[in-house]
Amino acid sequence: MMTKVTRILMRAVVQAVLFSIAGCERFSPQVPADHASTSPGAEPKKGYKDLIVGYAQLGAESEWRSANTASVKEAAEVLGVELKFSDAQQKQENQIKAIRSLIAQRVDVIGVAPLTETGWDHVFKEAREAGIPIILVDRRAAVPPDLYVTLMGSDFLEEGRKAARIVAELTNGQANIVELVGTIDSAPANDRYRGFREILKDYPGMKIIASESGDFTLAQGKEVMEAFLKTHGRDITALYAHNDDMALGAIKAIEEYGLRPGVDIKIVSVDAARGAFEAMIAGKLNATVECNPLLGPKFLQLALQVANGETVPKWVPSEEGVFFPGNAKEILPTRKY
Repeated sequence: MMTKVTRILMRAVVQAVLFSIAGCERFSPQVPADHASTSPGAEPKKGYKDLIVGYAQLGAESEWRSANTASVKEAAEVLGVELKFSDAQQKQENQIKAIRSLIAQRVDVIGVAPLTETGWDHVFKEAREAGIPIILVDRRAAVPPDLYVTLMGSDFLEEGRKAARIVAELTNGQANIVELVGTIDSAPANDRYRGFREILKDYPGMKIIASESGDFTLAQGKEVMEAFLKTHGRDITALYAHNDDMALGAIKAIEEYGLRPGVDIKIVSVDAARGAFEAMIAGKLNATVECNPLLGPKFLQLALQVANGETVPKWVPSEEGVFFPGNAKEILPTRKY
């Protein structure tokens, strides 16, 4: 449970985010949080306290994912939304079971963070047939557009492009790169893989000499990096990790091998979690590309609009930046994840 002070601060954050959304996104006017519309002749609209929302989370594989879960739960508590949350523990079959359970419970809206891109058609059709709209949160699903109402989250392709540009700058366009890929067939892994390679086409001196999945986890990142070092050793001059957790695991492997992370091997990762800032301050990480997990307030604002039959954009992108060691110490205290 949140303390009174934390609840007040969280409410301020939620209200600020909702104000920002109302001001700059192509949304319809927001329904007040605490009461429903009573316009003459109109069907009463739901308020936040009337809303029942399901959230099928994929797991807790990283610091990013834990922050995403906390954001959704805290926003629901502040707004008074009834949230039915499930953790699939990195198994798609568990997510599918959770969605079917939410359909049976007749929730108003289902939010899904798809573990992988494929394999969702049947259960999404079941939700549509039941009249329950689906919002994709953070990750894309390879389904027809009519099976979900909106996707909210990051531009993973651009994250990959940003990472490649930074590696090129750090290495003057000459590098032997190893790549720690995220969960196989997940939207962020697929797009960060492709986006990185789009930029590398312009740098013939930059070569990916090894690429393997670390499943977005610190432990797997360390294990795969150990294998890279065993095979390629000091030939490796750069590491591109699809998330910070894998990069942090790789840093441990590099140090155990006897090399200096961030110096002998330049390292760029994605997420901009607190652990990445700490690694940059220590001189062990050269840059992190932001992928914002604090989607709870925006997700619930969208859920309310969708439940009330309002039109929303098909994609609601996040606004994100890139961070470097130079100002990491100054920025770290302001990070919320």
